[in-house]
Amino acid sequence: MGIVAGLDSSSDFTRIVVCDTDTGAVLRQGYAPHPMEGRPSDVDPQAWLLSLGEAAGGGLLEGVQAIGVSAQQNALVPLDAQGNTVRPAMIGGDKRAQVAAADLIDALGGREAWAQAVGSVPGAAQPVTKLRWLAKSEPENARRTAVLLQAHDWLVWQLLGRPVRRTTDRGGASGTGYWSAATGAYRPDLVELALGHQAMLPEVIGPSEAAGTTPEGLLISAGTGETMAAAFGLGIGMGDAVVSLGASGSVMAVHPEALADQSGMITSLADATGMHLPVVTTLNAVRTLRGTAELLGLPDLESLSELAMKSTPGSHGLVMLPYLEGERTPNLPHTAGTIAGLRRESMRPEHLARAAFEGMLCGLADALDVLRGRGVDVRRIFLLGPAAELPAVQSAAPALFGAQVVVPQPADYTAIGAARQAAWALGVSQGTLDPRTPPSWRGAAAQVLEPGEELAVGQAVRQQFVAVREQTHPGAFRA
Repeated sequence: MGIVAGLDSSSDFTRIVVCDTDTGAVLRQGYAPHPMEGRPSDVDPQAWLLSLGEAAGGGLLEGVQAIGVSAQQNALVPLDAQGNTVRPAMIGGDKRAQVAAADLIDALGGREAWAQAVGSVPGAAQPVTKLRWLAKSEPENARRTAVLLQAHDWLVWQLLGRPVRRTTDRGGASGTGYWSAATGAYRPDLVELALGHQAMLPEVIGPSEAAGTTPEGLLISAGTGETMAAAFGLGIGMGDAVVSLGASGSVMAVHPEALADQSGMITSLADATGMHLPVVTTLNAVRTLRGTAELLGLPDLESLSELAMKSTPGSHGLVMLPYLEGERTPNLPHTAGTIAGLRRESMRPEHLARAAFEGMLCGLADALDVLRGRGVDVRRIFLLGPAAELPAVQSAAPALFGAQVVVPQPADYTAIGAARQAAWALGVSQGTLDPRTPPSWRGAAAQVLEPGEELAVGQAVRQQFVAVREQTHPGAFRA
C-alpha cells in the first residue's frame, strides 16, 4: 500500500514515526521538544504546531500518503466564533480546577449521576471541569468561548487548513466529561452546566474514517487521545490489560461495553477500534519506589531492585500499603501509607525494599480486581514504563497479578498507534481494508513472563496485603 505517518504530540514533545502500511515496520522517525519552559498549565497551541514542523523537518514526510494524530488528553482548546483561541489551552491535571470538580459533582446530583451520564466522575483534569473553572474564574473568556476542541482535534483541524467541519473520535470524546461512551452521544446539557451556555462540539467520526484530505492530497485520519493510540499501537485486544507504571499507576483493558461506576474508580473510555477501554487509576506507583529508595539512602531504583532481590516473597512479613499521596483506588484521598508486620527479624533494608515493590504491585492488582469484578476478562497483562524493566518488578508481577505478564521493548507505541489508524483510514479509502477490521501489524517485540510455580506464593503475598488493607481501611472497596 505505501507508507503512513503517526504523530504523537505529548505534553513535552512531538514524535513522528513513518511506517510501512502492510507490516507497521518503523522506517524513519522525527522528534522535537515543544518550545516552552517547564511544564505550564496554560500553553499556546501554536507551540504544538512549531514542534510538529520541526519534528517533520528534513523531508521526513516525503512519500507519506496519510497521517494519524494522537495528542495529550484533557487539553482543552477554547475557540471564539471566528476560530481563534480565546485563551491558551488548559492542559494536564489542572489543580486550579479541583474546587470546580467538586462543584460539578454536586450540581448534577452526585457521583452516581455523573457515572450514569457519561461513565466517569469529574476530576480536575477533565475538560468539563476546566470549563467550570473558566466560567467561575475568567467569565469574559467563558462568554467568548463558542467552540470546544481538544489537542488532537485542534491539530487535525490545523493540518486540514481549518475547514468549517471540525471532528474528533470516540476515544478523545470519551475523556471530555460531556460525551458518553455508553450511548455514543454528547451531553450538551453538561457543557451548559459547566460553561454557562452551549458551545459547538466537534463531530465524532468512526475509528476508520478520515477527518479529511489536505490541499496537497494527504489523508488525515480521525486522530485520538494518547491512551487510546498507545493501546492501538501495542495491539491489545479482548483479554488484554495494560498496567502503566508512572509516578502514579493506571490499569486499562479492552471490553465490549461501557462500564458505569458510581464509586468513580472506573473511568469509562472508548478505544480507537470501536470497543471500550475502562481505566482504573492509582495515585501511588513508582513514587512508592522512589520514596523508599530515598528512605534507604539508595541512589536509584536499580539499586532498590537489587536490594529487594535479596529478600524473599512476603518480605519476612512486612506489608506496605503504599498510599503516600492518599489514594484513588480505593477512594481514600486523605489517608497515608502504612507499614505493618514489623518484627525484629523483618527490620532489615532488603525486606523494606521488597515490601515497597510488593505494595506497589498489590495496589495495582487491586485496580485490576476492580475491572475483573465488573466482568472484564484479563488473561494477559502488558506492563509499561521504565520501572517494568526492573528485576524486582518482573520477578513478582506475574504471581501477584495471577496472569501472564508481557514487557514490551521500549518504543513510541502512541505514535505507532496513530500511524496504524492512518493506515486503516487509507486502506478503507482505497477499498483494500474493511472499516470494521484494522490492519494487522506485527505485535510489539516483548519479554513474556509466566506466573509458573510461584503463583501460589504470590497469591499468598497478595492475601497478606488484602488482610492488612481490610484491617487498616475496613470496607474501603465497598464504600
